[in-house]
Amino acid sequence: MPPTATHATVPASRRPPATGGGGVRGGESRLLRALRRAAPALLGYVTVRLFGLLVLARWAHVQGRGVWPTLATSWDSRWYLSIAGHGYERELGTAMDSNNLAFFPLYPALVRAVAAVTPGTRASVALAIAVVSSLVAAWGIFSVGDRLHGRRTGTVLAVLWGATPVAVVQWMGYTESLFTAFTAWTLYAALGSRWLWAGSLATLAGLTRPTGIAVAAAVTVAGLLACVRARDRRALVGALIAPLGWWGFVAWVGQRVGRRDGYFAVQKLWRNEWDGGRRTLWELRRHLAYDATPTLFLVVVSVVLVLSAALYVLCVADRQPLVLLVFTGVLLLVVLGSGGVFFPRARFLVPAFPLLLPVAVAVARARCAAAVLVLGGAALSSAWLGAYLLLVWTGPP
Repeated sequence: MPPTATHATVPASRRPPATGGGGVRGGESRLLRALRRAAPALLGYVTVRLFGLLVLARWAHVQGRGVWPTLATSWDSRWYLSIAGHGYERELGTAMDSNNLAFFPLYPALVRAVAAVTPGTRASVALAIAVVSSLVAAWGIFSVGDRLHGRRTGTVLAVLWGATPVAVVQWMGYTESLFTAFTAWTLYAALGSRWLWAGSLATLAGLTRPTGIAVAAAVTVAGLLACVRARDRRALVGALIAPLGWWGFVAWVGQRVGRRDGYFAVQKLWRNEWDGGRRTLWELRRHLAYDATPTLFLVVVSVVLVLSAALYVLCVADRQPLVLLVFTGVLLLVVLGSGGVFFPRARFLVPAFPLLLPVAVAVARARCAAAVLVLGGAALSSAWLGAYLLLVWTGPP
């Protein structure tokens, strides 16, 4: 259950009136009030994603392809399903692009556990977990935007997240939605000085994706600063436990393959090494300047990376809270500084929703017609690009 606001972290003007009862009943009441407040954002998010699903279904029908296998059993989805069914490799090996120790464990572990107690197949369970996680993520994203700039901005932020160029992966058998859910509620907890929640959720994020290191870094830096400034021991505890998930899996992989750098050796077998951004700059020049017939999807990825860097500058100029800036900064550092494959990098930035805050604030303050135009255009382009990505582009998303 995500952390809910308390009187200690909510301005007095926004506190709900006191109600009778206590304990579990009081907690349920706060949760229901929070859910009602987020309802427009969740409705907007679901509407955008259902529209994308409708476009995908129509396009797939024209091609004579099924939507369910495309969403549940394609590309990385097969790796997670294989881990859920058969576990991890025991040796490093030398084969390229074949060692499943590159994939973090929480998502396949959830798939295996839920499939064991439900009648559905593992593929169906994996897809259901992703969809449910996307709703939890949209709720958390709304809550961050609402806390910082009000309900309207939070709603716009959640809808924009559902209308990003590669948002189609949010309803696929991938980890982006689960990771974003942990990330959003981690950041929300940290903004409210709920450091034990923040550290615990950051640990779970670190068990979900390699970029969980960005969430851990954000909580650790913000928590240590809060500890120094306010002498809050809970902030220190949260800061210390935040990296445990990420470091724990990396250490386990090293022990499993018998070498300290085992996880990083696995990443090399997937051609993923940090080169400080040289490969990224080369790809950007190639797709945006020198290629006479560039591939549409690679142009989209290039534009997403450039815009993400520009939006980060705006976030810094807007003086976003430190925990948000550290998270998006480290995430951009990892994604832009990688020397690995280029095409999935727009997907790697799906969890970087704080980068959309300047846009969400501007849209929330705009006239209704302008807001509808921006959100509608984003939804249309996301739906078309999602279908193109899964049905025309021949590689993984």
